[in-house]
Amino acid sequence: MEKLEGKTLDVVKDNVEKLQELFPEVFTEQKIDFEKLKLALGDRVQSEKERYEFTWNGKTEAIQMAQKQSTGTLRPCQEESVEWDTTQNLYIEGDNLEVLRLLQNSYRDKVKMIYIDPPYNTGKDFVYKDNFHNNIKNYTEMMEESYKSNAETNGRYHTDWLNMIYPRLKLAKSLLKDDGVIFVSIDDSEQSNLKKIMDEIFGEANFIASVTRNTNSAKNQAIFFSVSHDYCLVYAKNIGSLNVKYAENKWAVAKNNVNDYLRKIEELRNMNLSHDEITEELKQITKYPRFTDFVNYWYMDDKGVYQKDNLGGVKNGNIVTIMNPLTLKEDPIPPGGFRYSAEKLQQLIGEDRIHFHIDGSLPRLKRYLTDNLEQRPKSIMSDDQRPDYSLLKEFNTPFDNPKQLSFIKRLLSIFENDEIYLDFFSGSATTAHAVMDLNAADGGSRKFIMVQIPETTDEKSDAYKAGYKNICEIGKERIRRAGLKVKEENKDKDGLDNLDFGFKVFKLDETNLKTWDEDAEDIENNLLFFEGAVKEGRTQEDVLYEILLKYGIPLTVPMEEEKVGDITSFSVGFGYLVICLDKNLTTKNIEELVLHYPECKRMVFLDDGFASDEAKINAEQLLKRSGVDDIRVI
Repeated sequence: MEKLEGKTLDVVKDNVEKLQELFPEVFTEQKIDFEKLKLALGDRVQSEKERYEFTWNGKTEAIQMAQKQSTGTLRPCQEESVEWDTTQNLYIEGDNLEVLRLLQNSYRDKVKMIYIDPPYNTGKDFVYKDNFHNNIKNYTEMMEESYKSNAETNGRYHTDWLNMIYPRLKLAKSLLKDDGVIFVSIDDSEQSNLKKIMDEIFGEANFIASVTRNTNSAKNQAIFFSVSHDYCLVYAKNIGSLNVKYAENKWAVAKNNVNDYLRKIEELRNMNLSHDEITEELKQITKYPRFTDFVNYWYMDDKGVYQKDNLGGVKNGNIVTIMNPLTLKEDPIPPGGFRYSAEKLQQLIGEDRIHFHIDGSLPRLKRYLTDNLEQRPKSIMSDDQRPDYSLLKEFNTPFDNPKQLSFIKRLLSIFENDEIYLDFFSGSATTAHAVMDLNAADGGSRKFIMVQIPETTDEKSDAYKAGYKNICEIGKERIRRAGLKVKEENKDKDGLDNLDFGFKVFKLDETNLKTWDEDAEDIENNLLFFEGAVKEGRTQEDVLYEILLKYGIPLTVPMEEEKVGDITSFSVGFGYLVICLDKNLTTKNIEELVLHYPECKRMVFLDDGFASDEAKINAEQLLKRSGVDDIRVI
């Protein structure tokens, strides 16, 4: 029987195997011959001592942090979850570096889009210092201390931030699908450094855009400029795959604040204003930054609001004349002629799709807003944050500077509605809210994974006064209340019962198994410690989910507890894997398992779970004869 590996994915080993697949000739006795590798790469090898590179104190260790394996686990917390048995969503509480390591086996190459809003390093926000030897132990100790901000007076101000963000982005990349995309919000404090890091990790060729976001925040106390924007850097994992994926179906999003603009139009119509009066009002409204996407969508007729578009603009067009119904005269012909045939022009006139003038101007085509609600995502976006503050006030989940729900929904709406979306700086869990909102709108089955360190709330803050001791408590409660709100708002829609408003809560901890404990060498002389594989205080459910993580199975896979004869077993993924953690297993028990799960090819047992060495040997032979070819023990 093979021992189940207690550590997370070995990133270095994985990279070496990929290199060996590409260049088998450079390996000698499983070692890389760098001279041969240089020859294989030809003139692409950089040999000059002085060359362009981005480096800082601690970069080597940051790279090693991304490569380090972990024996940690995620412990299930059903009492804080919603719809535990059916949900496909995850909320994970813990240091995101360690969590990203733990997700490698189960979620590698499975996430469609990552959005994060990391600390901007403004001097006031918390920047977690990782520990190379045992990051989980370090994290546990930090939970008992007060969090400290990364003050600008710190001599390692930028360095600490760079060492924090680098390994996390490195691990995040491997979770993305080949056609996956990452969005990272930032401001001027670290924008230039973040751009260099992402160019290095994702590759300059995979850079898509730097989105400038108007935050609508006036800072009139500033001496020089009132900075009212931040950025969102966008990178593909593989721009080639992305180009192929969206060559025909290009990215599109709803125009910024389109629903608000449509509401404004409806308000004006209800005021019994004339079409010309509404036009003048809309010209004033679109001067505001949040409505700039609707400049020229000013004109009104009985069908709605439209903008005027060119009927000409072509070479060798149709030289035909059309009668202006307002002047009863022939209108001028655009230079180069009309882009439509005489028949098509008459059809457009009959449908009242042409805007005529009385001053001799060229006739124009009416393009209605309702036919053009989408656009290519713009590199300048504007969202009002006031609705988000109002929403969190309604939920009684106070949070400083929540990310705009409309902004996150716009990003998520670019992609397919049945993918996994990850946010490992979850904050108030806006991304989870956006996923549920969009699913309710289009019947999608998007799934979210939220990760957040339980940073304590300030005792003077509104959040603390409202009963929230840490940020995770705010995020989880916001998801619960958002789910109820979305349900209520969509209660008359068909298919609402099929939507997922739940989430499974997991909490980062050290391994449940003594034999996988990284600190086991410190107590290996204490023989009593090794009596039984499972640590005191850990449940069978804890162990089951650790097995899923180490085996590489998603944490939301269906799991069913069954009684088979005298023992208890767990069927994972409708029989994809069977786990039995009972003790004193006999040959009869194994025979009953085989009969109960005739199609199963994978089983996991406790290493000391068999009645004797002979029973263990017999069990292995029996399982292999029965077609179970993957037998693991822990």
